[in-house]
Amino acid sequence: MPKVLISDKMDPRAAEIFRECGVEVDVITGKTPDELKAIIGDYDGLAIRSSTKVTKDILEHATNLKVVGRAGIGVDNVDIPAASAKGVVVMNTPFGNSITTAEHAIALMFALARQLPEADASTQAGKWEKNRFMGVEVTGKTLGLIGAGNIGSIVADRALGLKMKVVAFDPFLTEERAVELGVTKVTLDELLARADFITLHTPLTDQTRNILSAENLAKTKKGVRIVNCARGGLIDEAALKEGLDSGHIAGAALDVFVTEPAKESPLFGTPNFVSTPHLGASTTEAQVNVAIQVAEQMADYLVSGGVTNALNVPSLSAEEAPKLRPYMGLAEKLGSLVGQLATGAIDRVSIHREGAAADLNPKPLTSAVLTGFLRQQTDTVNMVNAPVLARDRGMEVREIRTEREGDYHTLLRVAVRTADGERSVAGTLFGDSAPRLVELFGIKVEADLTGAMLYVVNEDAPGFIGRIGTLLGEAGVNIGTFHLGRREAGGEAVLLLSVDQRVDAALLAQVKALPGVKTAMGLSF
Repeated sequence: MPKVLISDKMDPRAAEIFRECGVEVDVITGKTPDELKAIIGDYDGLAIRSSTKVTKDILEHATNLKVVGRAGIGVDNVDIPAASAKGVVVMNTPFGNSITTAEHAIALMFALARQLPEADASTQAGKWEKNRFMGVEVTGKTLGLIGAGNIGSIVADRALGLKMKVVAFDPFLTEERAVELGVTKVTLDELLARADFITLHTPLTDQTRNILSAENLAKTKKGVRIVNCARGGLIDEAALKEGLDSGHIAGAALDVFVTEPAKESPLFGTPNFVSTPHLGASTTEAQVNVAIQVAEQMADYLVSGGVTNALNVPSLSAEEAPKLRPYMGLAEKLGSLVGQLATGAIDRVSIHREGAAADLNPKPLTSAVLTGFLRQQTDTVNMVNAPVLARDRGMEVREIRTEREGDYHTLLRVAVRTADGERSVAGTLFGDSAPRLVELFGIKVEADLTGAMLYVVNEDAPGFIGRIGTLLGEAGVNIGTFHLGRREAGGEAVLLLSVDQRVDAALLAQVKALPGVKTAMGLSF
């Protein structure tokens, strides 16, 4: 009988579900890391919330551990690479607290609009400062959503019910999906200029970090009110403080901070600032939902081998796995590549299987492509929820099968449709296992997709390779591999370099300044 440890406080229904499914369960909470290390070797599964830290050290003592289940979305407290190296599946419950988080954002918006926390403190202090607290209505105001995915779309629905106008900035929101949600798709600058209220609903990535920077906060409409229930680090907290002090920002409410627990902050005590201790998922209903879901998922895996909402392994049957895994690695890399290179809203993704690949089960390959693609947008994507997230973003997903062989015995092609037209990348397997890029936006090029890379589109001209090699050498960046392709002599050329470290923004700017360079981007695999 499999045995599971629940190491954080969780709804009792989780333990009941484990037992109903034939899984032995112990509920032992509040253990120190050393105490947890002493007992973790007895368990096949570990069910956690946010308190338990599943570190590499803990995993080294988890000799029988097969699965870690996080009752919630964030897995910052789990060392996923270490778990993968140990063969431990890591699961989360990405949709169990979406409504709760969306409702908390709406609640904070009302708190700002009517100055509820300050009015409450004043009244309970024996004051009756009725004239001091002059609020604003939300009816007729414009709400700006930064991020229109699962939670953002729920906030949009609630805001429309409050008779607000909703504009949304999300590079991957299609016009069709925007119409379906009842929102207006805008650029970030347009949102900043128009919004009376701004709420954030995006993961923290290199692209979204400080998306509300000092520069962008200065572009906001005077009197704006800002709510963040997503992730700390999306807002420059020092710049937010300055905006509140100057009066340009009428109010701000944060449920998340750059450093948590947030025991101190320059924002604390600032007039018109409201804070809560990361309560977005803290409702009875949400905690019951995520507890039930994590128990069902873990029990299914331990009893029957079913994999749901796993962050580090695909959903595969035992028979399919050996043949599909190399193709899935190729598919995810191609999805990641096109996701990093394609710009603008993408309303269609097509996955072509040609030659020997045509006989493979398309679903895991499609999920792998979408996982690689969507990982550029969200940190909670996995093989199971990638198709759902793509559908939520209004993407049409096509699976195309061609039995005939072309230039290669087996080939995967990933094509996306944007406002600029269709762009595609293609790859094959060398020796039945090594993924290799063979075509990039119509240009033949053979390259391994690995580690940090530099992508350059330039005019094919003598001396360019020497110039870029010299520039990288002077910057101390070592080139691992060098791949070049072109449409025709003297035409457009594509250069893919693998480098030993990521190319920073300053060096990338120097590459873009080289004569003949049209595009330059840093890539990561």
